[in-house]
Amino acid sequence: MGFTFKHLKSDVLSGSVVFLIALPLCLGIALASGAPLFAGIISGVVGGIVIGLLSNSQLSVAGPAAGLTAIVLSAITTLGSYEVFLLAVVLAGAMQLVLGYAKAGTISNYFPSNVIEGMLTAIGIIIILKQIPHAFGYDADYEGDFSFQEPGTGHNSFTALLDTVNYLHLGAVMVTLVSLAILIAFNKVAYLKRLKALPGALVAVVAGTILNELFILSGSSLAIDQEHLVSLPMPATFDEFMGQFTLPDFTAFVNPQVWIVALTIAIVASVESLLCIEAADKIDPEKRFTNTNTELKAQGIGNMISGLIGGIPITSVIVRTSANINSGAKTKLSAVAHGVFLLTAVVAIPGLLNKIPLATLAAVLIMIGFKLASPAVFKHMWHSGKYQFIPFVVTVLAVVFTDLLVGVGIGLAVSIFFILKGNLKLAYFFNKEEHYQGETIRIDLAQEVSFLNKAAIKQTLIHLPEKSTVVIDASNTVYIDHDVLQLIKDFLERGSQEKQIKVNLTGFREAYKLHHYTHITSVPHASIDQRDTVEYHA
Repeated sequence: MGFTFKHLKSDVLSGSVVFLIALPLCLGIALASGAPLFAGIISGVVGGIVIGLLSNSQLSVAGPAAGLTAIVLSAITTLGSYEVFLLAVVLAGAMQLVLGYAKAGTISNYFPSNVIEGMLTAIGIIIILKQIPHAFGYDADYEGDFSFQEPGTGHNSFTALLDTVNYLHLGAVMVTLVSLAILIAFNKVAYLKRLKALPGALVAVVAGTILNELFILSGSSLAIDQEHLVSLPMPATFDEFMGQFTLPDFTAFVNPQVWIVALTIAIVASVESLLCIEAADKIDPEKRFTNTNTELKAQGIGNMISGLIGGIPITSVIVRTSANINSGAKTKLSAVAHGVFLLTAVVAIPGLLNKIPLATLAAVLIMIGFKLASPAVFKHMWHSGKYQFIPFVVTVLAVVFTDLLVGVGIGLAVSIFFILKGNLKLAYFFNKEEHYQGETIRIDLAQEVSFLNKAAIKQTLIHLPEKSTVVIDASNTVYIDHDVLQLIKDFLERGSQEKQIKVNLTGFREAYKLHHYTHITSVPHASIDQRDTVEYHA
């Protein structure tokens, strides 16, 4: 599906909700990255408008990513100036563009669904853990921090919850409760659920803002201070506004450190974007598929533009994407709309946006987190079997207690282990009852038998009883790896003779060249599939 205005109303309303969530995240991530606050806004605008237009994804939303904060902070310090760092961002975008043309996006096809489910659930849990302090008026941690260990504070996600009790703000709590009540009503009340023209998240944010303004006007102690509200930069003149844009220092082009930073950003940003795209496709109600190579190209162009005008690196981001889907977005117009809203807001109404309490935004994010990590997800994965559930749980725990990429890497390793284990068992079908001497044993090989199955088949052949008869049936097999064929040949030459085992080979193709070990006793269906039944007497 290309760019369309068919769902204009729902997409624009969804974009407005994503804009409200993206605004503090852009500022918070820029702050944590050691970059100018306006750099986060630049990235959000470019991610929404440029990548939104170029991307093949209908629902993912791009912007500054929490997963890159440590890399950006370290890179700015290492390179010595923000202008030199911007050159690295431009080069990283160019590398992503090359990766897109090289079709590197296809690696996303190898992310197991249980790992993607685990990542989404973990993000939901992290959102809830990180937003509860903001919901209670404790804003020591910046918006957009997803790491378990909170940098510079010595705290982690759990100890921060305990600290929240000491900094409880009743006004923030009331704003949060009112916002949550509105969000729950829009999810549960039939009439409000049908009210597509007005997203619950937008109503909740407006209500939370008005409530705090009433606290302020009445002089109540419940009023939330400015430090607990959105804090958008407010230039006094047009020149001040334009001065927030920064150009890269192209004289550092020959600096090898710049290229190392660029490569690091390109790899990490690409992997995060691909993970987000897979997650977005998974939770897309219409189950559309995204061309990930096109996505890498779009991300590359977006990062090049962001770096050229002073922005920090961009990736597709799960939090904004989830908010987009939950708000009823239908096409990528919503992502573009959110970018337009960001641009318009910083130019026209920064003062108005600075009245929004972080507590009301926390309520919106907590609801998003709950939808991602609902008990129904755990129940579904449990019923999918242990080979799905265990990698899922490991991914959840690993992402929560480390970070996105490390956690997904751990989950991927566990998932691969179970895939291999399952593959070994599916190499053949074998009666597991005890076998006695003289019994006939049947081994039916699966459709595909790879080198990964060699160990399991070897152990089966080794433990066959003496003087028994074994039938190895390859009638349904379309591929047998060379190593497995060699294993069978070795068994025919030595293993079966030592134990005086009679071997019947059924359905093996002539190309496997097993005939010279034996004589052909029958050739059933040879005219159809050119397969043979071979009997070998030890």
